[in-house]
Amino acid sequence: MLLKAAINGGRPTSEHPAVPRTLAAIVEDSAAVIAAGADVVHAHVITETGEQTIRPDHVGAWVRAMRAADPRIVVGTTTGLWTVSSHSERMRHLSEWPADALPDFASVAFCEEGAAEAAELVLERGMVLESAVWSMEDVPALLASSSLHRNVRVLIEPETEDPDLAVAQCREIAAALRAAGVTAPILYHGYDETVWPVVRAAIEDGCETRIGFEDGVLLPDGTLPRDNAELVTAVRALEPRA
Repeated sequence: MLLKAAINGGRPTSEHPAVPRTLAAIVEDSAAVIAAGADVVHAHVITETGEQTIRPDHVGAWVRAMRAADPRIVVGTTTGLWTVSSHSERMRHLSEWPADALPDFASVAFCEEGAAEAAELVLERGMVLESAVWSMEDVPALLASSSLHRNVRVLIEPETEDPDLAVAQCREIAAALRAAGVTAPILYHGYDETVWPVVRAAIEDGCETRIGFEDGVLLPDGTLPRDNAELVTAVRALEPRA
């Protein structure tokens, strides 16, 4: 099972002191989660003032630091509209990400304005694309996109705080995607209260999943982990023995 480590997102250190928010911490944590059993890393670049960013200079600095530390680590980042003032600004930033320092993959959320255009640009720039849907309402836009069958995976990210409903929504959306002919791997992941029920459902359903401080800060037993690596280890421990 592919396991993605989503190591920070917008999570503040007030919720867990080990959330990596500096460039050095992101690089160090990325290596640690891979060593713990993650397959790929999803990180958000954080500015000196604490904001998430997709600005070309920041993204380039992060990718170069990752390549210098370990070029084998597969890294991706967000293209989220919350990092910019408009879709046009997002497209400008994506087009200016340095060609010699591109992330391996980038995520596009199909609940957002201009998602299909952003997805095409990710592919045109030579990156691997993963597309995300947050609800059934996002599915038609994804299915209509020209990039649909060029995704490395489709992420299902239910927004509800109800664990049972989150699992049900993952399965409903996955069934709709498969019925529409989507063959790419599907990844489920939750947020806070829904993290572990959704991870378990992904394992049961033979899907990919993700874990990390972007999604939640607790272990399955409700205790605080030391770091992202311990969360990764906890997911691997849930997998059935061969």
